[in-house]
Amino acid sequence: MRDFIAHPEHGIVWISGASSGIGRALALKLAAEGYKVAVTARSHEKLVELQTEARGLSGSIVVLDGDVTDAEDMEHVMASIEYEHGTLAMAILNAGVYLPVHAEDLNRTDFEKSFAVNLSGVVNCLLPAIRHMKAKGQGQIAIVSSVIGYGGLPTGAAYGATKAALINMAESLKFDLDKMGIRIQLVSPGFVDTPATRKNAFPMPALVSGGSRPGDCRWVEIAGLRDHFPEALHHHAEARAPAPLWRIFHAGEPRDRLAGAAAIVWSPSGDTACGGMINDARTRPGAHRYCGRGSRPRNRTDRIPRAA
Repeated sequence: MRDFIAHPEHGIVWISGASSGIGRALALKLAAEGYKVAVTARSHEKLVELQTEARGLSGSIVVLDGDVTDAEDMEHVMASIEYEHGTLAMAILNAGVYLPVHAEDLNRTDFEKSFAVNLSGVVNCLLPAIRHMKAKGQGQIAIVSSVIGYGGLPTGAAYGATKAALINMAESLKFDLDKMGIRIQLVSPGFVDTPATRKNAFPMPALVSGGSRPGDCRWVEIAGLRDHFPEALHHHAEARAPAPLWRIFHAGEPRDRLAGAAAIVWSPSGDTACGGMINDARTRPGAHRYCGRGSRPRNRTDRIPRAA
């Protein structure tokens, strides 16, 4: 069975966290490629502005504002998509918040809010999306995690914990979603220009911005990762997946992508690799033994190399 890739004729794309940054830029990119895009965020005004900006594009944007931390709200959004706008072909679960954490001044609220938005918020969207796609027998889900999910970085104790959880959750769900015809993928951007990251007191290599130029995106091998990310982070990524699976993005020629989602990490200049990786969620070597006969998931390669 070939991995499903959502195209405009398959139905609507749902993007959470679409009022700014990566979500906003991706909504415009997909609408320009002819997709009908349902956008969700708490700010109705910002979503209406986004919808207005998309007028004249070959696709369209539908405003379905809501709070991802409210499970009932997300059920209502999914019901609106299903009964008013058509089949859900793809869900890009992007809503997130970055709250810097310093051990000298730990704040429980920073952890609770990070978990509520970044982890529970994804679950609240994921459940109704999977239920809808299961009934249709196909679908594509992209969970926006982060490279920090593969190794801790300064001030990232709360944010990184949620992103690591998303990676584990996607890999675990792959066992069952494969059998349901639902493709699950992870998008792991590096440093993204936001008001919160501008306060970071450490270097942020390959910083990317939603305001960068869309449309240019080609893929380079993981070998280039060492030059653009902290050494420790490179070893984490290298140990987790082989070069044919992982990619970081660079300005240039477009290629087969997450139905356009590769465009979320553009290089602001034409000669430096962007901070980001994308891959199909995969499973750990030997994990299929716990699933029973015939349940081995479809990984892109046979095994993941172990760290030296």
